[in-house]
Amino acid sequence: MGLEYTKSKKIALSTILLLAAVTVVEVIIALLGKGYIIEGFHMPWWLMGLLMIGLSIFKAVKIIFEFMHMSYEVPQFAKSVLLPTGLLIWAVIAFMWEGSDWKSRRNLIQDKNKDIEKVEMKNEQTGQLIREIKSEDRH
Repeated sequence: MGLEYTKSKKIALSTILLLAAVTVVEVIIALLGKGYIIEGFHMPWWLMGLLMIGLSIFKAVKIIFEFMHMSYEVPQFAKSVLLPTGLLIWAVIAFMWEGSDWKSRRNLIQDKNKDIEKVEMKNEQTGQLIREIKSEDRH
């Protein structure tokens, strides 16, 4: 039915140590990729991102299967818990995508508004010059 206390403790300790080691690897990748460990060496942002995402997913799965005891459950129950997790990840990606699109469209509108303001200001200046010339002609 369940694991013995000593075996359960051993599994928990090994899992914690594995997660700590993966976290240390993530920190090393981040420092190495930004050039803090080796002066002048920079990893491409996409490679660093893929490595960090992969290691984070590994840690998340390990936590779910060990600390939430999914590896000891029937497969259908484990899938019923993992499916909403996948949907949550999809939702985060979708919201980030939508937010970046919204930001780029907002910047586009702000740039167009600046262009319109420049044209209006130029027209105002031209109108002022014409008024000054007309007033000089009257005198």
